[in-house]
Amino acid sequence: MLKMGFSIVVALGLTTFVGCGGQPTPAPAKNADKGKPAEKAHAEHEHEHGHADHGPHKGELIELGNEEYHAELLHDDKQVTIYILDSTASKVIAIDSGEVTVNLKHDGKPEQFQLTASPDDSDPKGKSSRFVSENAELLGHLDEKEADAKLVVEINGKTYRGSLAHDHNHAH
Repeated sequence: MLKMGFSIVVALGLTTFVGCGGQPTPAPAKNADKGKPAEKAHAEHEHEHGHADHGPHKGELIELGNEEYHAELLHDDKQVTIYILDSTASKVIAIDSGEVTVNLKHDGKPEQFQLTASPDDSDPKGKSSRFVSENAELLGHLDEKEADAKLVVEINGKTYRGSLAHDHNHAH
């Protein structure tokens, strides 16, 4: 009887360990430090240390709201381009707007510049994820160390503002 009881305990133990399919059930990927699923831990790691330095077009990122959206700033000697991005700062999103605004303060003087919608081929009709300006004054002020620039954009009826923390140490 003792031998049969021992066999039942061993059989139950093996059934619990192996599971129904005969193979051990893999545990979900965990972050060793936090005990959280790997994807969530990775997202939290990015949040703790900020998003990537650049957006999908290799431009500088602008946080909009409490990371509800992002924008991406690109510019060269001829054009300023702003892309509207999702909360992960990895995908463009098209919005119902014909323009976005850059409020820029330089030499103690405020100015406003509009960037007009220039839809990408993949944007739905009547929406745009890309906004551009060829305004030489805006282009010049973006590289000034003392310039304080803020993007203002309306997304789904809500106004968002974000600082353009432009890298003044790059070459054009």
